[in-house]
Amino acid sequence: MEAQAVVHNTFVLERSFPVSPERVFTAFADPEKKRRWFAEGQSHELQSYKMDFRLGGKEFFASRFKDGIPVVAGLSLKCENMYRDIVPNRRIVFTSTMAMEGRCFSVSLGTVELLPTEKGTDLILTFQSAFLEGADGPEMRQAGWRGLLEKLAKELEQ
Repeated sequence: MEAQAVVHNTFVLERSFPVSPERVFTAFADPEKKRRWFAEGQSHELQSYKMDFRLGGKEFFASRFKDGIPVVAGLSLKCENMYRDIVPNRRIVFTSTMAMEGRCFSVSLGTVELLPTEKGTDLILTFQSAFLEGADGPEMRQAGWRGLLEKLAKELEQ
C-alpha cells in the first residue's frame, strides 16, 4: 500500500453548560462519568475501559463495532489518551492516538478549557490532529466530538 500524505487539521468547538466548572471538570475526571459519555455508545460494544486521571496518567478504551454499522462492522477500535496538563476546574490537555485493527490512524492534541460564566461554564475544545492512512478524517472527528459534547450535556443533567 502506497503511503498517503498526512492530513493535518485543527478545529475548535465551544459549548455552554448551565453548571459550574467544577461539575464539568468532574465529568472529565471521574472514571465512571467519563466512561458513560466518552467511551460507551450505541454503535459499538465496549470491551475495555481504564482511566488514571492525573498528570502523565492514561485513559484507554477498546471496542468492537456492532453488526449493521456500514464499513466498520466487526472491526476493533482502540483509543489511548495521556494527560499532559491538568489545572483543576480550568484546563485539561491530552494527547490521543486511535487505532483500527491494531493500526494507528491518528495522533492528536486536545485542549479543554473551562471558563466560568454567570450562567455556568463555557467549554472550549481545541483539537489538533495528524490523520494517517485509513483515518476517519477531520469532518468525522469533528462530528464525533460534537456528539460527545452532546452526551456530556446529558451526563451533566443527572
